[in-house]
Amino acid sequence: MSTDSSYETTIIGGGIVGICCGLALVEAGMRVLLIDKNDPGQGASYGNAGVISPWSIVPQSVPGLWQKIPKWLLKSDGPIAIKPSYLFELAPWAIRFLLQGRIERVHQISDAMAVLNDNNIGRYRQLLKGSGEEDLIRDSFYVHAFRQPKQANLDSLEYSIRRNKNADLELIDQQELQALEPALSDQFKAAILIKGQARALSPGKLGQVLAKKFLCNGGVFLRSKVKQLQSRHDGRWNLVTDDKTIESGQIIVSAGAWSRDLLKPLDIEVPLEAERGYHLSFSNPGIELTHSVMDMDLKIVASSMQEGLRAAGTAEFAGLDTPANSKRLKSLQNCVKSMLPSLNTASASDWMGARPSTPDSLPCIGEVPAHASLFTAFGHGHYGLMMAPRTGEIIADLVTGKPANIDLEPYNLARFS
Repeated sequence: MSTDSSYETTIIGGGIVGICCGLALVEAGMRVLLIDKNDPGQGASYGNAGVISPWSIVPQSVPGLWQKIPKWLLKSDGPIAIKPSYLFELAPWAIRFLLQGRIERVHQISDAMAVLNDNNIGRYRQLLKGSGEEDLIRDSFYVHAFRQPKQANLDSLEYSIRRNKNADLELIDQQELQALEPALSDQFKAAILIKGQARALSPGKLGQVLAKKFLCNGGVFLRSKVKQLQSRHDGRWNLVTDDKTIESGQIIVSAGAWSRDLLKPLDIEVPLEAERGYHLSFSNPGIELTHSVMDMDLKIVASSMQEGLRAAGTAEFAGLDTPANSKRLKSLQNCVKSMLPSLNTASASDWMGARPSTPDSLPCIGEVPAHASLFTAFGHGHYGLMMAPRTGEIIADLVTGKPANIDLEPYNLARFS
């Protein structure tokens, strides 16, 4: 194998988080290699519903969730599915996840999420400035639609958390909802509008545009699979790839759900699960949504994009290597048809990806204890697209020795020890 030793910093993982880390580092004057087994910008965030929200600050585990999960699992169209043979392996993570749903812990996690989502719309607009693709980010509401009007409660935990951080929320009735989004089923009787939002009109293209900017600013991309990390006696690192060994001064592990397997040989254990999500994209939908809409019963998010209308959702736990589940795709199509009865489903394409999910809904950001020059930027779960710009800034500060000016303890890998 050949050896290339010319890189100051190497980022493993070319998803939206890795790209934003790379952009921040090259803008700080560093020579950066971004390496991924696929093209950049095609990771988990490629497939999401495109919501960019400073108010996505409610963790996945909340009080009372444990009571709902059994019912969801028994429903063929429920928002959660677990492969039966994977249940034993999932159990330790699931227990830790449910324990994070204590009310005091939820508020702590929410505060930490708010830091990473702060001004994420403005940060994206700054990153896109001069690219010619500034219109990839469009202002919109996030519409939470309810079939049971009593469930649309501004005083419930998830909305009170947002209101306490000054989110602009509005409760509307069925008539107002139909006027706002005529394509929605009339089964929806009320909605809560979360304002001050935006949406990406093509998450995949957004990643491609920012990756191009990274390259134009002097960054280097290598399409290859990193098989092993090796620490050196001189404080540097070797990255063993499919075809060569790369030497680097600093390493940033931003490989999403694959990060756990990279760190394990270094005796670094991370409770990271591959939470599989699916989407269907309809290139000729026959309808259009003005805003991103979540069906609060089925937990499906639909949004109109450049490629057509996309419906995304479900959480499936089956490990990293299990093929896509056709039953989940069929269930997703049934759910979106219930949500949007006039949708033309003839032109559907599907996608499945793995969200890198921690038990507390917070990513792992920072330098790894006892491993100098090894940094982490993974575990963003459902929030990678939203948290990526701020994560990149934090990583750039840490790698270049600047103070991050925020409390990094909530994201420290050592919190799981």
